[in-house]
Amino acid sequence: MAVTIPTPLFVLEMANNHMGDPEHGLRIIREFGAVVKEFPFRFAFKLQYRNLDTFVHPDFRDRTDVKYVRRFLETRIADDDFRRMVDEMRRWNFIPMCTAFDEASVDKIEEHGFDIVKIASCSMTDWPLLERIARVDKPIIASTAGAGLEDIDRVVSYFQHRSKSISLMHCVGEYPTPTDHLQLNQIDLLKARYRKVAIGYSTHEPPDNCEAVQMAVAKGARIFEKHVGVPTESWPLNNYSATPRQVAAWLQAAQRAYEMCGLADTVRAEAGAAEMASLRSLRRGVFARRPIRAGETITDADVFMAFPPQENQVTANDWSKYAKFEATRDIPEKAALDDANVRCNDTRQKVYEIVQRVKALLRDGHVIVPGKADLEISHHYGLEQFDDYGLVLITVVNREYCKKLIVMLPGQTHPEQYHLKKEETFHILHGEMQIALDGVEETYSPGDVIMVDRGVRHRFYSPGGAVFEEISSTHYKDDSYYTDEAIQANKNRKTLLTHWMQ
Repeated sequence: MAVTIPTPLFVLEMANNHMGDPEHGLRIIREFGAVVKEFPFRFAFKLQYRNLDTFVHPDFRDRTDVKYVRRFLETRIADDDFRRMVDEMRRWNFIPMCTAFDEASVDKIEEHGFDIVKIASCSMTDWPLLERIARVDKPIIASTAGAGLEDIDRVVSYFQHRSKSISLMHCVGEYPTPTDHLQLNQIDLLKARYRKVAIGYSTHEPPDNCEAVQMAVAKGARIFEKHVGVPTESWPLNNYSATPRQVAAWLQAAQRAYEMCGLADTVRAEAGAAEMASLRSLRRGVFARRPIRAGETITDADVFMAFPPQENQVTANDWSKYAKFEATRDIPEKAALDDANVRCNDTRQKVYEIVQRVKALLRDGHVIVPGKADLEISHHYGLEQFDDYGLVLITVVNREYCKKLIVMLPGQTHPEQYHLKKEETFHILHGEMQIALDGVEETYSPGDVIMVDRGVRHRFYSPGGAVFEEISSTHYKDDSYYTDEAIQANKNRKTLLTHWMQ
């Protein structure tokens, strides 16, 4: 069973820096193992495999004038020595990882027990190699240097359609990469285009550069790769491979970046006590504009907002259409409203629950709602009785003609009312409705159309919940007359929402 790639993952790439000397390769693993154990990340160590007996053309095997042919052949290592290095990786808690450059090397990757297969940028569209890698039960990481989006699309689609785990690395194939060629914004592009794929950054900048990894962390890269080696008198390093000291500085920079970035970008950070205390001290407090007696409901007209706030005082940030305040004792003029003299009934959670129930009923009825339609919760006797008396209106258009969607939750009744200016037609879309017109009640089902003339008293009830269209002439706010005068007198019987679809 394939392992899952942990993130963040830092990959140390040995490449051919073992110089064909297995003891030197073991030394590299050990020295970097001692470095990385001080850091709170997961690490992989990576080798490169080429089956040199077939990888290099026979006519070129004795040539010394072709740079890479000479490099590959001079750094040949036997299979048993590669296995020793894989074992040493595991001893230092590295995840063994390997780049395959030909099909025969994929066979060896399986034989030697590597956990992750890497596809180099030059092999991104080497389809014979990709087809062989697709038969391996291991996660895959592919570098993208030089690849166009269409090629990356094809490779990602190829592996995903075969249920393979694939991650992508932004990479620039210049060794070393000048700072102005790093193209770190490509991390953003890959993240946006391949939302279900982990995106990383494979670095070739000069090894003393620690800013690039910090920017990659901030951009949301989750896998990081750097060429590494240990220089000796016999084996100097190339100018893009990092020493243990340079890798330690690179990892320290990455760790600082993670500390500065904080939580994952899917989680909102919670403010600490000190931060909240500082912010509260800068808010406006709520004060009584007039003497308020115990038991009174406090309205906007009864208060004013001013600085500075007092300890335990209600602030302007607490005052909203969802928060209803009642005096629990007499409050003098200009006194602060605080925990000792007011009680708050916050209806925000109740409103949220109503919206979720409305959305669920709309989904059940397969009713599509325009995204910018306003929503109005009618709670004739207050939100606490909404489940018994009320409904939700969604205004689609209100011009010379008007269209609304009306949602009634299970068991709700809309009290009797009438209109003098507008004429209505109801079209039942979902659920069952009992509608009484001038006291005559009938039951209606989806598809039924009901005409309501001006002045006709009408009342609704739905036992299981319903959605219907109201198509009418222009709706006027002062054109709803209720039989129960208590409803007419209630000026706070509606809660209006605009951005409710989110």
